[in-house]
Amino acid sequence: MTEKPKASEEQLAYAGVLNNGMWIGLALLVVTFIIYISGALPSYVPIEKLSEIPQGSNVPYWGMRAHEFNQAFNIPTGWGWVAQVGKGDYLNFVGIAILGGLSILCYLVILPILIRKKDASYVVIAALEVAVLLLAASGILKAGGH
Repeated sequence: MTEKPKASEEQLAYAGVLNNGMWIGLALLVVTFIIYISGALPSYVPIEKLSEIPQGSNVPYWGMRAHEFNQAFNIPTGWGWVAQVGKGDYLNFVGIAILGGLSILCYLVILPILIRKKDASYVVIAALEVAVLLLAASGILKAGGH
């Protein structure tokens, strides 16, 4: 009978942070969605406007391409959502940002373990992962059509 492979200390640390962060992010998504649909906070784009068809169009706002929708309502792009977090329709971005940033946090958590183990190659890989993910999230580099 073969023995199951054991998870390493860094694998367990990464998985623990990922699991806890996922539950926190999910809970935030549920709570902030309830706040949004309840109308407890005003919305940047009023929910009743979404089904309206703007003049000169044959498509309601919610059927528009993202770029057209953003232009119609002067929607902030990139990290501009942070300034609107007090609005019900932007509040749910907090949970999304937490879920999106979990990998960075996970790598930061395992870095000290890798350093302590003197695992130089994995220290470099983890540090580069953090740097690349932070650079990507910063919005400094622009790529694609968005």
